[in-house]
Amino acid sequence: MSTRRQTTPAELEMLQRETFDYFLNEVNPANGLILDKTAPHWPASIAATGLALACYPVGVERGFIARGAAASRTLATLRFFWTSPQGPEPDATGYRGFYYHFLDMQTGRRAWQCELSTIDTSFLLAGALAAAAYFDGDTTEEQEIRALADALYRRADWQWARNQDATVTHGWTPESGFIKYRWEGYDEALLLYILGLGSPTHPLPESSYTAWTATYRWESCYGYEYLYAGPLFIHQLSHVWIDFRGIQDVLLREKGIDYFENSRRATYVQQCYAMENPRKFAGYGEHCWGITASEGPGPATLKLNGVERVFDDYVGRGVPYGPDDGTLAPWAVVASLPFAPEIVLQAIDFCIHQAKLKKYNRYGFKASFNPTHPGEPGNPYGWWVSPWHFGLNQGPIVLMIENYRTDLLWQLMRGCPYIVAGLRRAGFRGGWLK
Repeated sequence: MSTRRQTTPAELEMLQRETFDYFLNEVNPANGLILDKTAPHWPASIAATGLALACYPVGVERGFIARGAAASRTLATLRFFWTSPQGPEPDATGYRGFYYHFLDMQTGRRAWQCELSTIDTSFLLAGALAAAAYFDGDTTEEQEIRALADALYRRADWQWARNQDATVTHGWTPESGFIKYRWEGYDEALLLYILGLGSPTHPLPESSYTAWTATYRWESCYGYEYLYAGPLFIHQLSHVWIDFRGIQDVLLREKGIDYFENSRRATYVQQCYAMENPRKFAGYGEHCWGITASEGPGPATLKLNGVERVFDDYVGRGVPYGPDDGTLAPWAVVASLPFAPEIVLQAIDFCIHQAKLKKYNRYGFKASFNPTHPGEPGNPYGWWVSPWHFGLNQGPIVLMIENYRTDLLWQLMRGCPYIVAGLRRAGFRGGWLK
């Protein structure tokens, strides 16, 4: 499977528009909550809702939604989170300024007895801050957006979330207290720590960031030395919000690179792994890659062409050490567009024209596909394709296409004093921070 074409600007715009439509349609307009996944009777995701808040400004600038309509949606969302129940009771919406990972779409209360999530709250708060930066007008509505976003950010008690240790916990439940796992090792918590460090009310100490970076792991793969994380999304999600080009913390200054360059290398490692294809999965190649946390066709074991294959369901797939069952995520390809457009544009073209991953879908690409797994009999692709769209996948497509084209979200967040303060307290210097 090979192509030398690059997707065109018009195709990129269409992909962005179709993907943005998820946030227009999969929403409760009364409270702004965004559906986590297009499955029946599914709850909202606070991370997807935060991504929607950041996508609305893109929609305004691209003509996908009027500014007034976007402001009204944003305000409904922020009002809900500000006034929703905050407390230790098991059916609240949040506690200590943090929110439950999944919420009932209608009531806004905790769903599935899930955890109060520090990382998903980070995406929600980052979206609120992006909205505050964009809606800078003098109207009563836009003034209230700014005030509520500021109040929500100030309410998060990052000191409590440490649970008396250096690093931040994954979360808390009213039934069992703090989750035993902490944000350690290089991961999407880069955004979390910067938000926590920038807080004017309950800030993390600088020692928290130092403790986190002390758990980093460096690898050399396919000739690239980089800060290792297997799933591609880890190298992308903090970059959705923050422009890391030319700015470095202490550790990366010592290595002579920045986090943007690190993500570029991680993107190339993904391509190299797919070209080597050590496990001989169907489809993998120069333009067909993108291994990340995603839904898969399992759990199942099938014998295909004389080889017994084990397929997973939702798991944190990664390279080069796995897990890898042949499942690829087109959204993860698009989210690397700013880092390596010279290979990503060709991979997007492959997804559109050869794999035809947009053809049968309402909102651009489905979440994932697996060319090794045959899928259901009679399916139009001839291989397994996820039946669902996920809000957490849709947002990075919209936002990273826009960051590639205009730097819109990066420019907005550069102007956020809390982000700047968090970066400075984390030891970032140089570039646009000068």
